[in-house]
Amino acid sequence: MRALAFLAIMPAVAFAVNPSRAQDAAAGEKVFTKCKVCHVADKDQNKVGPSLNGVIGRTAGTHPDFTYSTAMIEAGKSGVKWDEPTLTTYLHDPKAMVKGTKMAFPGLKNDQDIANVIAYLKQFSK
Repeated sequence: MRALAFLAIMPAVAFAVNPSRAQDAAAGEKVFTKCKVCHVADKDQNKVGPSLNGVIGRTAGTHPDFTYSTAMIEAGKSGVKWDEPTLTTYLHDPKAMVKGTKMAFPGLKNDQDIANVIAYLKQFSK
């Protein structure tokens, strides 16, 4: 039920967090250094967190050979896919979007940083 409530408000939240920003993949690569402690994007290799190679369009909680939290698996089962609006919301405040996620990172508070990281991840999701 909470997942359905989340899906109902997510588009509005995503727009409020990141209203149509220009994206810069090179700047996103620099911001991604914060993420590299746990993730890789340029290859399909899990670390502490799942590989983000091919993340755009992936259903939440489904990368092979990674043990996700029950909350992330349930998010995927309820229809959460990693598209731009969803990633925008999640990267802003992971624990607010998926209560019970194992991701310890508190989120990116700068909207432009979020847009740039998404541009960077897009390069590895083609």
